Formats: sequence, structure tokens, C-alpha cells
Amino acid sequence: MIILSRAVSLSLTHSIRVDMLTPSQPKPNLAAKGYQVVVVNYADTHRQDLAFKLAGVNTVISVVSGPAQIALIDAAAQASVRRFAPAEFEGQAALRPQQPDALDRGKSAALDRLRHYSQTRGMQYTSFVCGILYERFSPGGMYSRNIGLRSGIGAEGDYLIHISQKKAQIPYGTNGQPGAVCMTSAEDVGKFVALALSLQQWPPELRMCGDRMNVLHLANIAETVRGAPFEKVQYNPQHMALALQQARTSGEIQVQLRAISMIATANGRFDFATPNLNLLVDVTPKRFQAWLQEAWQGH
Repeated sequence: MIILSRAVSLSLTHSIRVDMLTPSQPKPNLAAKGYQVVVVNYADTHRQDLAFKLAGVNTVISVVSGPAQIALIDAAAQASVRRFAPAEFEGQAALRPQQPDALDRGKSAALDRLRHYSQTRGMQYTSFVCGILYERFSPGGMYSRNIGLRSGIGAEGDYLIHISQKKAQIPYGTNGQPGAVCMTSAEDVGKFVALALSLQQWPPELRMCGDRMNVLHLANIAETVRGAPFEKVQYNPQHMALALQQARTSGEIQVQLRAISMIATANGRFDFATPNLNLLVDVTPKRFQAWLQEAWQGH
């Protein structure tokens, strides 16, 4: 999620100091750009190292997940950090299925921890909800932008549309309609998050959206941008359930994650009607077709 953290920091005013935490060696390239790079130990069971390095920090925006994020939340509470934003950056938590959720990657546990510290320490938190990142449809997918490196489904074509191969999977919900998604570019996510820092109070969820459409329209836009027809395969709920069952039988984890993402899309997991953050801050996000045209120019 390097690109997200950079997008946020680039959108901040010079009056705000930006510390970038890293579990590895210092990053000279980041330091050269004026970022305060701090090496931390997420494995410290007592959180002392993290808490010490978070002393005086007002807001933490996390781009780590799993145990590292839990450690970061605990340390932030110890250091009396005022606000914390977990590494969400997708759909609304309320639309996720009950456990087990293969797409969770520790997010539910992080939100539970934040609710606890909100009640016991008064630490504010919010989930930044942006739907699907446009970068999923980049040449090379999200991986080419250093996003979702541990997701297992960040390569081009892992999510619904393989633009290079001119292929699209169109999941349909139980209502007989193609699934719909809200989408935002990583650059615009950075702008939204940076401006959200000026809000006096954070609600539990701040939703942003650059564009909203059903996935058939999304595939049609990809066709227009590439100037060629795509092979479109429609999937109803029964088809998707069968695909997931077959992937589980064969033990193909990546195929399972693709099927689960397709089912989640059909069920509306990445769609929402009220992007409240769009109304609270002054950002004009880039529309999907304009972004896609720019991303694929020269390819």
C-alpha cells in the first residue's frame, strides 16, 4: 500500500509533519522527499517500541494489516494517539459476510480493537471506505502500483476484467442485475484522507467515491477505451457458487479468492449510495473512464 501512504502524504499541507513507519531498514528515497521515516518493531509483544515512537502523534493512518495492525492499534492507544484510521480502503464493514470471510485479512479484529479503545480510551477512529480502487484495472493490475501485495488477487485480471486479454466476468445478483461497485483512484483516496484530517470529529465510517456503476457498464467502458470488443461471460449466483466449490475441492487458493470477490461484488459488498466524505471535503475525483484512458495510454 505504498502508493496510498504516499498519496496521503503528498496531499497534506506543509504545516503537518508526516512520519512513515517501516518495519525494515530506513528508506533513503522517502527521506530524500522530506518524509520522516521511522523504523519500528511490530513484533514487540509489549508494544513499547511502537508506543515510544508514536509519542506526540495526533493521527495514525494504517496501511498494514493482520497482527502488525493490531500491534499498531495497541501502541497508539498506549501513546494516547487521538485518532486512528485502519487499513480498510474497500467496501463497508456492515456489508461483509459473517465469519469466516476469506477477504477479511484481520480487518474485523482491527475494528473490534478500535471500538474497545474508543470506549475505554476515547480514541477516535474511522474506516475510510473507497470501494474498488481503479488501480485494479491498471496495466499489470494493483501489483504494478505496489498495492495489495499480500491480497493474493492483485494481478491484472484477478478482479473481473483482464483488459490486456479483452476478457470480462460479469457477476449477477439474485435480483437478476449485474453487480454494482463504487470506485476511486488511489490518488484521490489520498486527497480525501488528507482533507479528512481537518474534520473535528470522525464518524465510524467516512465513505468516498470517484465513480459508481454496474460491472457490465465497467466492461463496456474498458471496451471503449481499448477500441475493441471484450469476451464477456455472465455468472449467476449458481454459477459462482459452483466455481467456488470446484476451487475449494482442487485447493486453488487464488481461484477461490477470485470467486469469492465475484460473489461479493454480486452481493453489493463494494457498493454504497451515500459517500458522506464527498460532501464534507472539497475534492473533485477523477471519473473512471478518464482515469482508465490515461492509465492505458501507450499500451
